[in-house]
Amino acid sequence: MTDDDSDFLRSLGPATRAVRAGIARGPEGEHGEPIYTTSSYVFASCEEAAARFAGDSPGNVYSRYTNPTVRAFEVRLAALEEGEAAVATASGMAAIFGVCVALLESGDHVICSRDVFGATAGLFGKYLARFGIDTSFVPLADPAAWRSALRPNTRLLYLETPSNPLCEVADLGAMAALAREAGALLVVDNCFCTPALQRPLALGADIVIHSATKYLDGQGRCLGGAAVGAGEHMDELRAYLRTCGPTMSPFNAWVFLKGLETLSLRMRAHSESADRLARWLQAQPAVEQVFYAGLPDHPGHALAARQQSGFGGVLAFRVRGGREAAWRCIDATRVMSLTANLGDAKTTIVHPATTTHGRLTAEERERAGISENLVRVAVGLEDVADLEADLARGLAAAEAL
Repeated sequence: MTDDDSDFLRSLGPATRAVRAGIARGPEGEHGEPIYTTSSYVFASCEEAAARFAGDSPGNVYSRYTNPTVRAFEVRLAALEEGEAAVATASGMAAIFGVCVALLESGDHVICSRDVFGATAGLFGKYLARFGIDTSFVPLADPAAWRSALRPNTRLLYLETPSNPLCEVADLGAMAALAREAGALLVVDNCFCTPALQRPLALGADIVIHSATKYLDGQGRCLGGAAVGAGEHMDELRAYLRTCGPTMSPFNAWVFLKGLETLSLRMRAHSESADRLARWLQAQPAVEQVFYAGLPDHPGHALAARQQSGFGGVLAFRVRGGREAAWRCIDATRVMSLTANLGDAKTTIVHPATTTHGRLTAEERERAGISENLVRVAVGLEDVADLEADLARGLAAAEAL
């Protein structure tokens, strides 16, 4: 099966697409996807070269924006997200910035959810502002706040759902309707769920963003990002990529291709373990509050159950005793890795207020709910009993203050 079988491919289930989409088998008849480690391509004639560079004929031109291995990853991800096309980038942040640069201009207005990843907040609040693009930050789960923030020049609505790290959930259907009413694009970061658990485009979003570094890889090996959406929007993004060059390497694309093959299996396992760990944490006296949309008392539980097929592998909790207690809890763990990355087979634990969201002001962190006693856990693929024992060590250290 090749890219030419696109109609047949769309008829297949997501697990099959995750393994088969994007394959363009070469003359060697290889079963595994090759890595094309080449910067450039040889043309049969000047006429062919001119047509390729002008975009009048399909084919590879230069690996900054055309590479067979990267293209295979793009085709497979687009198939999983049920989008027309995808564009791969060097990182998730490069994908967000690329979408904004390609589709916005000076004088435009953006509305962004308040509790996005810290670097995303910095991109909208600081760097895009230098180019005359203004951003309003609003609570993710407050539709009235989104509506009241609309302006005549609002061109883009940006959000993460579930959010990082409090797992708040946005109603994507309602947000898509609001964006259409305003003549704006709805861009959704689908990093926490991936297309294995949630497909925002099917719910009305215009563009989906991924940090492929996270679950799409699944083992913390490579940096990469991607955007998926309508062909016209992705054409603009690819034109930006051609000019500005935040390119995904062929090797990284090959790693992500392999990651996509097991994505649905891993996301199911991450979700099951996170659900069990969240319920265990709720019963611990040293824990003030647990944030996980899979818990029935989570404010976004019913909505998440309706628009997701699973609740994901990320949870957060507040430790009694402030920053010192949170740090002692984290430092006392022996199985979990203290790192800001997530989506790994290895469980990671981090203190958001001083790492992922550390560049926000204290006021911004408070508005986003990033308290000093908050701990985020991205549940991996270890035995859950070992993770419970590890957090029990951490919570005992926090209680010993």
